[in-house]
Amino acid sequence: MTELELEAFLAVVRTGSITAAARSLYVTQPALSRRIRALEEELGYPLMLRGKGVRTVELTEQGRAFVEVAERWKGVWREARELREVDRSRHLHLACINSISAYILPMVARHFLEENPGDRLTCRTYPSLECYGYVTKGQVDLALISDDMYSAQVETVPLFRERMLFIAGKGEEGEGPVHPSQLNPADQVRLPWNPECDLWHDFWFGSAARPKVLLDQTSVLEEFLRQDRVWALAPASAALELRRRTEAVIRPIQEGPPDRIIYYLTGRGKKPAAAQAFLDTLRAELAQVEGIELC
Repeated sequence: MTELELEAFLAVVRTGSITAAARSLYVTQPALSRRIRALEEELGYPLMLRGKGVRTVELTEQGRAFVEVAERWKGVWREARELREVDRSRHLHLACINSISAYILPMVARHFLEENPGDRLTCRTYPSLECYGYVTKGQVDLALISDDMYSAQVETVPLFRERMLFIAGKGEEGEGPVHPSQLNPADQVRLPWNPECDLWHDFWFGSAARPKVLLDQTSVLEEFLRQDRVWALAPASAALELRRRTEAVIRPIQEGPPDRIIYYLTGRGKKPAAAQAFLDTLRAELAQVEGIELC
């Protein structure tokens, strides 16, 4: 099946006759008829009813149904040709974990696009392990993750580290650092920040401790922090933004979890120009955030 054959069929549909269709495509009538027959042979069914002395063309039932398919197929060919005009180096395909997507990406993406008006950005949210897979396949140029692993195809580079903080609803009383011995795990809204945080939690509260709420999306935490008598752990980038949105209370933790480290992933080799520009913008923004230390 070729684009010329589809164009011949659609021209007949549009003009209503073989003669008019041939004229519109600047080909002879026999040449256009051959294209239609070749298309029918490949499909295995007739598209048009033919009769001597009939000037207008009537489509078969399959032919009427094939009109929409032909239009879609022609559109795919058009999109495929347009890919020649795409400058991949100016289109950044980014993946990141949920907490980065919710609390860091919006600010950084806005400044990145303002500073690089010719660039485009596509961002999707995946767990760390899936990010490795997409970078390996070349479907993602840059990924921001928290759970690092070894990959021969992917370069894993520490980007920044941030303190883990205690955060509670605005009714929280008390000031200064909080110690794990003061915390009731039954009032906790727990999220799986990273394996190190899970180990810390099991050490202080035991693996059998059950939180008040168990979440897997950081953005949902915002609603719970509008309640009294709930607390959570959050990395500095998320905690500061949650405090701004909800008036939650933030306190440091004595003997708290290790700092969370965020890594960026790229394929081994030269990074696209847009990826490097995004990292530059990201570092500039993070340098101004309390509790974050660039690596």
